[in-house]
Amino acid sequence: MRAVTLAAEDDFEGWRDAARALAQAHVAPPEVVWRVGDAPGDLFALDHPHPFAASPLPPFPEGRGSLEPSPLGKGRGPAAEGGGEGEGDRRLRVPKAFLDLAQAVILHADPQRFSLLYTLLATDPHRIEDRADPLVRRLELMAKAVRRDIHKMRAFVRFRELVDESGPRFIAWFEPEHHIVRANARFFVERFASMRWSILTPEVSLHWDGTTLSEGPAATRGDALADDPVEAVWKTYYASIFNPARLKTGAMLKEMPRKYWKNMPETALVKELVAGARARETAMVETARSSVGGNVEGAWEALRDEAAACTRCPLYKPATQTVFGEGPLDADMMLVGEQPGDQEDLAGRAFVGPAGQMLDRALEEAGIDRARVYVTNAVKHFKFEPRGKRRIHAKPDAGEITACRWWYEQELALVRPKLVVALGATAARQITGKAATISRLRGQKLALPEGGTGWVTVHPSYLLRLPDADAAAQAYTDFVADLRGAQALLG
Repeated sequence: MRAVTLAAEDDFEGWRDAARALAQAHVAPPEVVWRVGDAPGDLFALDHPHPFAASPLPPFPEGRGSLEPSPLGKGRGPAAEGGGEGEGDRRLRVPKAFLDLAQAVILHADPQRFSLLYTLLATDPHRIEDRADPLVRRLELMAKAVRRDIHKMRAFVRFRELVDESGPRFIAWFEPEHHIVRANARFFVERFASMRWSILTPEVSLHWDGTTLSEGPAATRGDALADDPVEAVWKTYYASIFNPARLKTGAMLKEMPRKYWKNMPETALVKELVAGARARETAMVETARSSVGGNVEGAWEALRDEAAACTRCPLYKPATQTVFGEGPLDADMMLVGEQPGDQEDLAGRAFVGPAGQMLDRALEEAGIDRARVYVTNAVKHFKFEPRGKRRIHAKPDAGEITACRWWYEQELALVRPKLVVALGATAARQITGKAATISRLRGQKLALPEGGTGWVTVHPSYLLRLPDADAAAQAYTDFVADLRGAQALLG
């Protein structure tokens, strides 16, 4: 058994030299133990009284440079494919793609990364061309995670200004998932070359004085806190331009996970701003509903106009327009469908196509006057798949339903129906706030989260899709019976 001790978690050159020697000696991967220890020069072993106390690194050429590792094929290390003559014949040759992969994977937090890379090197580094190889696939996923972490650091580092004995210095705090801080140093040096700055992390600190980059020990978030008047101005500006109708929570969380929010002044405001926007709209609705001479119609028109500019999910892009609800604002019954269809999308009105005609006929047979019913949809934009000149309906997903819940809740608060009838599973999910099946909820009196009573039946488009005439006739009879049951609940 051979033990290899590397100087630091991101010690690519140390791994490269050791791996080359082991591979040339034909040492099998299971016979090697990789570890990171307190080798000379290990920055984690430095005993500084404060994270700003830094040890100088060699200056960059011409005032700039990189902390990134050198390519594996340089010096006496294994050469890239097609490199060198003479001594190159005795070198361990690897594809360039292996070099690129290894430099990224070394920065990953997985302690097995050293042995996994050596396994690929010692067996056959040309396996990297086989994307289906389990080991290659695992290493590629690790490299992808590292590249993503590098991108997140570049995107989400926020500097705060403080003044020390030498003048202004900008301090930032970041918590990386992987060992990417040194590898990212060049980006910040080139981006902020004229500033004096420090980036503090739980692993290592970077300090730039305008000429030389140096490292310091691990820090804490408290070391980066500072009162920054510019930050207060930025928060005020961000709050003034924030539009909750355009908030895309799913996309935001995908690109900016919540763990980064606490270190960014603007994101710390998001929860408060969303809650405030909801409170303002709710207050507007309540005022319109309860005050003497309250303008309910005006409140509804304001909501409709705001929804017309909604970009909370991607469905607004291909759709023609937002299709808002309509009907009397004092209706006892609210019908909630799934989404607009092709004709509804073009007309800008709910239930005017074939499904709407089926609904009108069923409502009439059930003894319900549609003119006294408020009709809307769980999702306000038409989701479809283009097939030639036709647009084929596509079912909304959970994220799209959740994004549109904002508008459903405002309609509900404004209309205050005694009964909400969900037409189909998507509508049932919207009114109950959770996934639901028609067979389980159909014909049951439901207590809704916002108060009031719910009732679930099928969507009229379901009746249009049944190929068997007898089955379609029975389904229609059952649908009418469901509507009669809803009317009976109103007394």
